[in-house]
Amino acid sequence: MSEPGQPGSPREPAQPVQPGQPAAPSGLGELVGRLNAAIARRFARSLAVLAVSAGDCGGCRAELGAAFGPVHDVQRLGVDIVVTPRHADALLVTGPVTDAMREPLLRAHAAMSEPRIVIAAGACAIDGHIFVGAPAVVGPLSALLPVDIFIPGCPPTPRQLIEGLMAAMGRRA
Repeated sequence: MSEPGQPGSPREPAQPVQPGQPAAPSGLGELVGRLNAAIARRFARSLAVLAVSAGDCGGCRAELGAAFGPVHDVQRLGVDIVVTPRHADALLVTGPVTDAMREPLLRAHAAMSEPRIVIAAGACAIDGHIFVGAPAVVGPLSALLPVDIFIPGCPPTPRQLIEGLMAAMGRRA
């Protein structure tokens, strides 16, 4: 059997960060600690995210679900999904913007209070990906709304989503 970290070896499971414990010098523990500090500075220890599917395949939504699941558990840091734009601090959009979602996205963005963060998650939201030129697709999210942070990937991993939240918090802090 090969050593951990070598090609072909199983990955070691991430260890949860306990309150009062120092985070690991690098890796997910440090990232979680930085996200928690950024949220505390900017939004008084909480961040409400309105996640909108603008026409995605479901891959980004599945990874977003994993980020809020028991392994990564972003909710323990004060990040929560909300169902109304009036309660949201951030608008996280997955998928290319379709004709049917153009107006709902604009209305949701207008209903959010300032300061608001707009996040394009996944290749489709960033540049349209495989849907560029499709008849029912308006285009990438940036063609419709000012995007603060782009989270690349098809689909982005839970870690990339957490890093995207970190980048958004740093930009607006």
